[in-house]
Amino acid sequence: MTFKAPDSLAEQIAHHLAERIIRGDLKPGERIQEQKVTLALNVSRGSVREALLILERRHLIAILPRRGAHVTELTAHKVQSLCTLMGEMYILLGNAVAEGWQTQADMAPFLQIQQRLQASYEREDIRAFVEESFNVMRAAYPFANNPYLQETVENLQPAMNRAYYLALDQRKASMSEYLALFEQLLAAVLARDLVQIRLVLSAYCQRSSSLVIAALADA
Repeated sequence: MTFKAPDSLAEQIAHHLAERIIRGDLKPGERIQEQKVTLALNVSRGSVREALLILERRHLIAILPRRGAHVTELTAHKVQSLCTLMGEMYILLGNAVAEGWQTQADMAPFLQIQQRLQASYEREDIRAFVEESFNVMRAAYPFANNPYLQETVENLQPAMNRAYYLALDQRKASMSEYLALFEQLLAAVLARDLVQIRLVLSAYCQRSSSLVIAALADA
């Protein structure tokens, strides 16, 4: 059994602010003032400062000398670069699950996530859908057993979620399209078909990149 400590206060603050950035409540270039966050959430300034460092590591904000913390800009180049890199890490995780699962019980978490994705789609709940999409990667971590891969995905996935949320929110992408892709991915993993896993995930990341860039053009 793996011990997991409760999220620290700084992590909770970072999660709260990340959700606002991902949903677009905090706009690109908008300043995040420590004092305002401290008063709004009734927390210490030190915890807020630590939370901002977490968000900077996750590429959602930039902290600049004498200018403070600002929400990072989304650009076509950043989106394309992010999707290309994340695609390779998704493939590593997908391959690890394909090579590592032994029983149907090993695959149960992914089937449960698929059901929750379907429920989010039926409710038209974009926020929950994006969060469950991230949970697919988290369910794959134990199979990869690679702390460096896990840390890198954890730090980059919020930026990916932000980009994909924008595409979904502007109806450039559809939840039904992702559900169909996830079904193809599960079939490839169950068949231990590493070639198909790469094809499915590469196509997904290329498609995501083009959809987000189209959404940025209309934003």
